[in-house]
Amino acid sequence: MRVADKNKTLILASASRIRKALLDQAKIEFNVIPSTIDEGSYKNDKKTNGPQALSKGLAIKKALDVSTKHQGLVIGADQILEFEGKPHDKATSLEEAKVRLKKLSDKTHFLVGTTVLAEGNKIIWEHQSRIAMKMRNLSEGSIDTYLQKAGAGILSSVGCYEIEGLGITLFEEIRGDFFTVLGLPLLPLLGELRRQKAIST
Repeated sequence: MRVADKNKTLILASASRIRKALLDQAKIEFNVIPSTIDEGSYKNDKKTNGPQALSKGLAIKKALDVSTKHQGLVIGADQILEFEGKPHDKATSLEEAKVRLKKLSDKTHFLVGTTVLAEGNKIIWEHQSRIAMKMRNLSEGSIDTYLQKAGAGILSSVGCYEIEGLGITLFEEIRGDFFTVLGLPLLPLLGELRRQKAIST
């Protein structure tokens, strides 16, 4: 896949390894310029907001942060874990991850993902999805084994799992778009990039 309009630079406003890999695998030309916003402060300020509003607000802030400093079409994305109607942030330690997984065991939680495109310091497109994630019934021993095998890398995931790897073994059912679970709704995004003439195929 090649860029259709050589004058339109595509920028990913994220340091996410998996988001970069998804775009790389689709053979899209883009630059990585991570946003420098303080996500923690924003979440604290907006902690009374629901998961959908929080995810949308963060995606927009990230895209506009980069769009104000760089010319091009900027992809901003964010994902929030929703459990029992409340937003949850990433765990900060494996001990906290164990507590999180115990709570999610044998229950359904949701991943709320928002992706936006910004150009000229304006949001020109947005997409949001909510994916249902049903974990199987996990014993304490199976959680301990999982955390030992997975290691601290899972702390980069809001749900304490990397679904593209060992994390898939935690689940009984997933209802929704797999790419959105990974952090980027690739099919809707590619459709909009074609409409914007940022890619040709």
